Amino acid sequence: MNKKAHLMPQRKTAVIGVASGYGAGDSGCQDGPEVLRALEFLKELSLTGNNFRWDETIRLPRSPEPEPMTAVRDIAQQLAATVAYHLATGDFPLVIGGDHSCAIGTWSGVRAHLNTTSGPDSRLGLIWIDAHMDSHTSLTSPSQNIHGMPLACLMGHGDPQLTEVACASPKLRPEDVCLIGVRSFEWGEADLLQTLGVRVYFMDEVNLRGMSAVLNEARSHVSQATIGYGISIDLDVFDPQEEPGVGTPVPNGLLRAEVTDALASIHSDPQLLALEIVEYNPYRDIHFTTAQAVYDLCRSLI
Repeated sequence: MNKKAHLMPQRKTAVIGVASGYGAGDSGCQDGPEVLRALEFLKELSLTGNNFRWDETIRLPRSPEPEPMTAVRDIAQQLAATVAYHLATGDFPLVIGGDHSCAIGTWSGVRAHLNTTSGPDSRLGLIWIDAHMDSHTSLTSPSQNIHGMPLACLMGHGDPQLTEVACASPKLRPEDVCLIGVRSFEWGEADLLQTLGVRVYFMDEVNLRGMSAVLNEARSHVSQATIGYGISIDLDVFDPQEEPGVGTPVPNGLLRAEVTDALASIHSDPQLLALEIVEYNPYRDIHFTTAQAVYDLCRSLI
């Protein structure tokens, strides 16, 4: 059996909104998916010959207000089941967050699907494009915000309520993960990634080599021994002077044009299993410029 994924070149894109700000300090991103849906930013993409459709947005009842750990876990369980379902039916899942804790659900769902179709020993790659490492545990996180923990959880480090979502932990091997654009982190999470041997492309390296070269190298890295790979994009990887609509802006980030140009090289790659774009905060988005960035990312990659 060929270990590489054989996916139909014209997959239908299932857009899955995740109305979750439970893992973040600023919960404004909870309303991001519905604002983007109201703007109909994907409508024009349907005219390009692809088939896009919005799934029902995943959300929890707002009353009573759930405890963050429980809320993140419940959202992740629902999201994982939805992602696995769409993969099983041949769709391409496009997850629109919500805070980055939803990544626990997205990639646990992909992992659960691979367990069924390719076996528990199959491997999943992930490119994590983010200003932050998101690799804290409750023992190292100064803020205790769960959106700073999802990558660690996916690699098996963290609260079992989160590491065991959908299927057994870990969901990712460290050698199958790359981070791109990092420029804000604490030493606790950096120590974990260094110990695990995860490849991190800090912003200085991206500036030196160029986003296209870095992304191509990362893609080769995460594809080498895996069935397929995913891409998780936190919008705070962009420079906030260009893209203000995020909850945790960090100066001196990537520019939209260089990212969309780099992603265009992955267009229609059959090994790309899912895409996730998170942390859109409409309350900080001046003139909906960052909403336009979401559209441009989708257009370049899908």
